[in-house]
Amino acid sequence: MINRLVVSNLRHRPIRTGLSILAVAMEVAMMLLIVGVAEGLLEDSHGRTRSVGADILIRPSGSDVATGLGNADIPEAITTFLPERYGEIEMALGTTLMPQEEMQTITGVDWGSFVRMCGGIHYFSGGPPQGPYDVVVDEIYSRYKKVEAGDTLKLLNQDFHVAGVVETGKMSRIFIPIKTMQELLGWEGKFSQVFIKLRNREDTPRIVKEISGLLPANPVYDIEEFLSLAAADVREVSSQFTDAIVGIAVVIGFLVVLLSMYTSILERTREIGILKSLGATNGFIVTILLREVIVLCVVGIALGVVLSYVVREGVKIGFPLFPILISGDWIAWSALLAVLGALVGALYPAIRAARQDPIDALTYD
Repeated sequence: MINRLVVSNLRHRPIRTGLSILAVAMEVAMMLLIVGVAEGLLEDSHGRTRSVGADILIRPSGSDVATGLGNADIPEAITTFLPERYGEIEMALGTTLMPQEEMQTITGVDWGSFVRMCGGIHYFSGGPPQGPYDVVVDEIYSRYKKVEAGDTLKLLNQDFHVAGVVETGKMSRIFIPIKTMQELLGWEGKFSQVFIKLRNREDTPRIVKEISGLLPANPVYDIEEFLSLAAADVREVSSQFTDAIVGIAVVIGFLVVLLSMYTSILERTREIGILKSLGATNGFIVTILLREVIVLCVVGIALGVVLSYVVREGVKIGFPLFPILISGDWIAWSALLAVLGALVGALYPAIRAARQDPIDALTYD
């Protein structure tokens, strides 16, 4: 009986019901998408770093896991010296990096060495760079910028010929010859970072310690340790912004449900009076109203999750450089926060309705 009464009340006021569901859906979608962008960018960056196939990473002096990308002070000779000194090192690869717009970087690299370290790369079109002003881009960047093999791309105030379009997920989205980048930026004989691949992964802690002793000014990391530290730093920096957005979303959901239930109770004053005159207890009245809120939340949460996936697919098409990762953990968290916010928003109207005097309610006009 209670369930039929709840469904009937919701169907009787379709506009208010629809707006309440939409508010919950927007609340859930806001949380999932904001967190999803942060986690998506982080996961994408980590995946591209792992794909290099290295075990150790050497960074510029004075840098940490989050800074130093635009600096180059590692001597080029390191990539020859270290493999000669340590037989455990299979190969060393130096790169130069320069941050670009839209949170991308241009990577200077010796293409042949890079391909060997990462175990090969697939070309969608074109081929490897041949000249000093050739550039290779990944498939996502090619699609976003609408450039193909044979086109011209302006980078570092120079026109580059697009030599090839490759699979995404390998180190960077934009590659140019390292010698060209060193000359353009005045970094001759210097690297921004060095990737080291070992013959045996188990040797990593010892080799990291020994290289750190040889290069005390340069941070040296186990690649997995570096990614773990980077993730912690990024999440710490973004947590305040994320918390603020989540808080705003919860407050919006709370206010919409509060207003919706309050006005609903005003419209149903006579109905509540009839129920109480028939013997309905305060708990019965509160139960009906809270069940209505639960129904609104369940439908709104489902719609919000669906809306998040729809927006994610739209972003993939229109803004492919910004991946969105929607995780099961955050679906659960957003659902929980939406339910709690809605229940708190409905609590005062429900208690107010339960305390109505049946005589006053029946004479309410």
